[in-house]
Amino acid sequence: MYDFYLGGKDNFAADREAAEKIIAIVPDVCSTTKANRDFLGKAVRLAAEHGVRQFLDIGAGLPTQENVHQVAQRAAPGSKTVYVDNDPVVLVHARALLDDSKDTRAVQGDLRRPQEILDHPEVRDHLDLSQPVAVLMLAVLHFLPGHDEAARIVETVKQAIPPGGFLLLSHFYTPDEQERKVQAGGRVYQSTNSGSLTARSLERITGYFSGLELVEPGLVPVQAWRPDWEEDSVFDLSVPGLLGGMARVP
Repeated sequence: MYDFYLGGKDNFAADREAAEKIIAIVPDVCSTTKANRDFLGKAVRLAAEHGVRQFLDIGAGLPTQENVHQVAQRAAPGSKTVYVDNDPVVLVHARALLDDSKDTRAVQGDLRRPQEILDHPEVRDHLDLSQPVAVLMLAVLHFLPGHDEAARIVETVKQAIPPGGFLLLSHFYTPDEQERKVQAGGRVYQSTNSGSLTARSLERITGYFSGLELVEPGLVPVQAWRPDWEEDSVFDLSVPGLLGGMARVP
């Protein structure tokens, strides 16, 4: 579905059918998804500018346009990337697409068991977790219905990031008065492999970055994160959206 929102071709009929239902409920989902991809690129480049040469993308999905390894290697040749996803079909496609990239790996792992990802032999073989690493969890935590579980996962990952590393995160947000629309979207996702869609409050999402140093402009709608156009820096948190933030481990 994410690939379909981006205008890609790596999706199935069931993905397209479900995505069209979401678009009918949230017409700007495609532009928001593209803004999330822009956020990814800007944040990865910024991490590289700060000396990071290792990237761990949890819940990566199918490699698509301007993915982490492409951005990182342009910014800092030789950068290493590990993509993690729990879908075996995604991994088959990912490994085929990444077959000629010695600095990039794709491994199977479940976001709900973060320590297993961090201890995965291929992750440990490819990345040196004693050195700065940027960990990405973009548009994935909102597929976990449990607030405590989501917070536990983020805390486990944060503890594994050495000083000088970064946490990059985006998450579906909604104010209380828009809950009905969110529930309608959640019912569509319940019919897919994603299983659920849980929007969280600004307070909860901000809490994921506790103990870290948020990079300017902080936690904002992804289209307002260091925008290319000044008008995009103005945002309205009274409507649902995808919030994005990047924070450094001190």
